[in-house]
Amino acid sequence: MTQTSKVVLVTGASSGIGESTARRLAADGHRLFLGARRTDRLDELTGELTAAGGTAAFRRLDVTDAADVQAFVSAARERYGRVDVLVNNAGVMPLSPLEALRTDEWDRMIDVNLRGVLHGIAAALPVMRAQGGGHFVNIASVGAYEASPTAAVYCATKFAVRAISEGLRQESTGDIRVTLVSPGVTESELAEGISDPTAREAMRAYRAVALPASAVAEAIAYAVSQPRQVDVNELVVRPAASAQ
Repeated sequence: MTQTSKVVLVTGASSGIGESTARRLAADGHRLFLGARRTDRLDELTGELTAAGGTAAFRRLDVTDAADVQAFVSAARERYGRVDVLVNNAGVMPLSPLEALRTDEWDRMIDVNLRGVLHGIAAALPVMRAQGGGHFVNIASVGAYEASPTAAVYCATKFAVRAISEGLRQESTGDIRVTLVSPGVTESELAEGISDPTAREAMRAYRAVALPASAVAEAIAYAVSQPRQVDVNELVVRPAASAQ
C-alpha cells in the first residue's frame, strides 16, 4: 500500500470502463471496493487483482435501489474504514427514436444513469463530509454536451449528470472534489443493450472507431491522483481519429 493509497468504490465494475478503472487503480496501489449485478465477474476480477498484489473486494449492487447503494457504501466503509473516491460508472444505453415509444427503456436509462448517480451521492456524501473529504468521479458521455438522433433520452440523462456534478462542485467548500469524465465512443457492452434495429445498426457504424476502455481509466486515474487541493472538474476523452 502506498502513502497515497485511497479507498475507491466503483459501480458497474463487471465490464468496460468500470473493470478497466478497477485494474488501473489497483495497479496504483488503491484499495478497491467493486459493485455490479454480475457477481461472477466481480469475483473473477477481484481474484485477479488480489493475486497480482492488489487489494480488492466486491458486493452485488443494483444502483437503481437506493437502499442497496447505501449498503454498498456502508460495507466499503466497514471493510476499509473510510470512502475516499466513488466512481459513479454504472450505465445503460438502449437507444431508439422517440417515436418508437420504448418507455420502459426510457425509464431504465433514467433509473440507472441518473438516479444511480444520485443514489451514490446520497450514500457517500455524508461519509465524505464526516471524514473531512472525498472525491466523486461521475461518468457521463460526449452526449452530455450535444443530443443526437435515437439518443435523446440517453443524452438527457448525461446532461443531467453533468448538471448534478457541477452543482455538487459549487456546493462543496474544498473538502469534496468532483470530476466529470465524458468519454466518446468507447469499447464496451453498452451497445449490446440496444433493441431497436435502426439504432443498433447506426451504432455499429458509429463505433467503427472507438477508444479502449483503458483510455478512460487512465483519465480517471489522472483525476484521482491529483493533490487534494487540485480538483479536475471535467475531462472529455475522444478517439483521435473521430470527431465523435
